[in-house]
Amino acid sequence: MRKLTIAGIALATALTAGCATTDQGALDEANATASSAERTAENAMNTANSAASSARTAQQTAEEALAAAKAAQKAADEANERAKRMLERASQK
Repeated sequence: MRKLTIAGIALATALTAGCATTDQGALDEANATASSAERTAENAMNTANSAASSARTAQQTAEEALAAAKAAQKAADEANERAKRMLERASQK
């Protein structure tokens, strides 16, 4: 009976140690998964910041192009007005 009790205690100890090992393994795996998720989130944030910077640059370029187009339109309108006046003067002669 005493040997059976000792064997039971040894078995319970072994099972408890096995559970503790499994629990530690699960914790290690959870920590690894959390670290991986953190790296993925950091990479996503860096990508988003880079995209936002590119968008700001593109917007600035578009605004400069629009200003240049407006200036060209104004110059073309002025040239058309001058040409119109010249034609009117030429037709009066």
